[in-house]
Amino acid sequence: MSVSTASSTAIGLALATIYLTWGSTYLAIRIAVETMPPFAMAAIRFIIAGTLLYVFLRCRGATKPTLRQWIDNSIIGTLLLLGGNALVGWAEQFIVSSVAALLIGVGPLFIALTEWAWPGGERPTRLTIVALLLGLFGVAWLAAPWESQSEGGLSQIGVIAILSACAFWSIGAIYSRHTKNGASPFMSAALQMLGGCPAIIFVGLLCGDFQRFDASQVSTSSCWAVIYLIFIGSLVGFSSFVWLMKNVSPALASTHAFVNPLVAVVLGWWILDEPLTARTLTATAIIITAVAIISLQKKKHSDVVPPRQAVAAIKS
Repeated sequence: MSVSTASSTAIGLALATIYLTWGSTYLAIRIAVETMPPFAMAAIRFIIAGTLLYVFLRCRGATKPTLRQWIDNSIIGTLLLLGGNALVGWAEQFIVSSVAALLIGVGPLFIALTEWAWPGGERPTRLTIVALLLGLFGVAWLAAPWESQSEGGLSQIGVIAILSACAFWSIGAIYSRHTKNGASPFMSAALQMLGGCPAIIFVGLLCGDFQRFDASQVSTSSCWAVIYLIFIGSLVGFSSFVWLMKNVSPALASTHAFVNPLVAVVLGWWILDEPLTARTLTATAIIITAVAIISLQKKKHSDVVPPRQAVAAIKS
């Protein structure tokens, strides 16, 4: 389905889905990694979700993926799911879910920079550059690297891991936007989940996740959290995101960064009693403002497309 044939209702439903489901997955990840090693948990999550989606699609008559489709989507899956997702689970061992979501909220800033660096990319406007600096200030204010953890600062290794996840996710998202291998959005989601798992398993083995994994020690809460991540976070949320990346601009698809942090902050405070400090609220306002400016700039630019470029976009 191309951008021109995707209905506004379908786009709206897909956006609402990732707004709400992904806002809650930070909480689920936090609960899951309390008694499960993060990379082992991620591997289990995506193997099950990817297999279920792949089998469902094949039973519904989807064609067998080509080698090219497997390769492209495995690369994307490694970037999105190992770099952009499993790494978040690892970081949430050191950072509470609400703060992790706020840091992930700067994802559109990374996407803007990735689009600029991509071959043929466009230089950001002055206002976008100001927004990038504002977003970085919000991250710095939230992380407070000048303070120790006992004084209110965050785990620096956790912050670095989250920001690295943002970088991996933005590269994977833009790469998926430029990849034309003919796979449908939902088959692409299945291939990305299955194709990204070998890299997750490899890193998990290096980190000793599978060696120390003990099923008897996994809590009931963690089990339910993983089930939620499989069916809601992956099958529903991730599939919706992949569909959006095929049908709308990366800037519009990344607007989930507006809502996800707010949902995560409220759920973390409500369910896990995570602290809701003045610094957290201030950083939230700064980061969301920066993301809003960038997204509005992208939308404004996409609304003014030269006729020849518009025709090319419709044909693609």
